[in-house]
Amino acid sequence: MLIFIGKRLLMLIPIVLGISIIVQVLIDITPGDPVMVMLGGLASPEEMQEVREQLGLEDPLPVRYVRYMWGVINGDFGRSLVTKRSVFDEMVTRFPYTLLLVTLAVGLSVLIGIPLGILAATHHNKWQDNASMFVALFCVSMPSFWFGLMLIQQFAVKLRWLPVAGADDWKGWVLPVVAMALGVTATITRQTRSNMLEVIRQDFITTARAKGLGEGKIRYRHALKNALIPVIMVIGNVFGVSLGGVLISEVIFSLPGLGQYTIKGLSNRDYPVIQSSVLILSVLFAVVILLVDIVFAIIDPRIRSQYTRRGRGKEKKKGVERLEKKA
Repeated sequence: MLIFIGKRLLMLIPIVLGISIIVQVLIDITPGDPVMVMLGGLASPEEMQEVREQLGLEDPLPVRYVRYMWGVINGDFGRSLVTKRSVFDEMVTRFPYTLLLVTLAVGLSVLIGIPLGILAATHHNKWQDNASMFVALFCVSMPSFWFGLMLIQQFAVKLRWLPVAGADDWKGWVLPVVAMALGVTATITRQTRSNMLEVIRQDFITTARAKGLGEGKIRYRHALKNALIPVIMVIGNVFGVSLGGVLISEVIFSLPGLGQYTIKGLSNRDYPVIQSSVLILSVLFAVVILLVDIVFAIIDPRIRSQYTRRGRGKEKKKGVERLEKKA
């Protein structure tokens, strides 16, 4: 297990480096001048050139990249070109909003998607199955940003049941959580249904029925336990993807999270904000996938055995080579 975790941790290093290089290159080729945003259109060319030199924007791309990554390694993500505040401090204050939104949305999707998937699988080709798949198809086909706007129009503007935006109390979280959970619910429902259908057709389920076990016991103790293993992987993946897709929801519902912070940085050409926000969200996604892989390996011993066999195979090969040399 330690070998598995160690290899997965080592894989994070090239992923993070690759993401940081791509972000740096994209920022460099993106049109726009952050100094123009900072000083306004009335500044003279000499003043703008002086500010560029102070910020190091005139340095070559590799120099700027190495300088930024060295700062990240030392815990310095730079300062915003617009607000002059520490980017790291800003992200720390905003990250809890993003994490809470994603956690609530994925949690709601699990509470709805898994029962719907079980209902569809256990009533295959019946009206329950058709209704569940219709709901899943509706959810996956509906753009979350459009659905969010419709929720605001109906429940905030017309009925006045919930606030239009903000996160002052629990009511402000209802609409963004529901809007964000839409597509995730469809993914979990379809995956659960597919896995349950595959499991309940296997021989050990037939054997359990032949022994006289109740249908409920077979369904929830034997079938669901095996069907949920791939679903756990899907839940972890959609949690990581939702961290990146939270940008639109936070902007629509005016939540002060990392997503809104990133969008403001993009509109202001605030390079430190853009670099740090994208890098942090990417690292969080990679860490979530790593944790999912570890949990999956704990649940399914076959994953661990693959790495154990590889290690043993290499050791055996080296031992054979030593014997051949001695011979």
